[in-house]
Amino acid sequence: MSDILDSLPHVATAFTIYLVAVISPGPANIAIISTAINQGRKRAILFALGVFAGSFTWAMSAALGLSAILARYGEVLYVIKILGGLYLLYLALKCCRGALKGQTAPPKAQRAQRSEGRTFLSGYGLHLTNPKAIFGWIATISVGLPPQASPGTVALVVTGCLSIGFVVFLGYALMFSTNRAARLYQSARRPLDALLALLFGAAGIKMMTSSL
Repeated sequence: MSDILDSLPHVATAFTIYLVAVISPGPANIAIISTAINQGRKRAILFALGVFAGSFTWAMSAALGLSAILARYGEVLYVIKILGGLYLLYLALKCCRGALKGQTAPPKAQRAQRSEGRTFLSGYGLHLTNPKAIFGWIATISVGLPPQASPGTVALVVTGCLSIGFVVFLGYALMFSTNRAARLYQSARRPLDALLALLFGAAGIKMMTSSL
């Protein structure tokens, strides 16, 4: 218990770093918002849970020494960045097509048949190939876990940061799936789709070019 109390300044710093990283605009948050305003609350929550599952995966990896692995096998991160960039460009293309066609939202039954089974995995896959998530967790663990940190301190940092991420991801899903957000989106669907296409495209290109 005394080890945890002695590590509280490190833990508080870790929570602050992770909160800034997870709440700032990035591929995962943009995708959650896009899912919420396009497909409704249920799918936004499923997508956000998938993102959280990806965050959980990176949290465990970082706590177990991911940074040392990446330092030795840099090509692993290179492949992750390429895959993540390609997926973001795919999302940009979908939004671009919606902006050009100006199509209305499909019926709920059609949306359920087309995407419900893959929504969670889409969120998981996106965050699993998101370098922002990887480096965010590495930075958090590096700062929040002093040398020779006790298992209790490790558990406190990981659990606390995961709780912050859960609240933030679900918060975005709930906030942007309200009736007001849906009406706003329907009234300005084409420009919003164009904006999302630009955001996804810029993020994808940045992710891929940073691998070169």
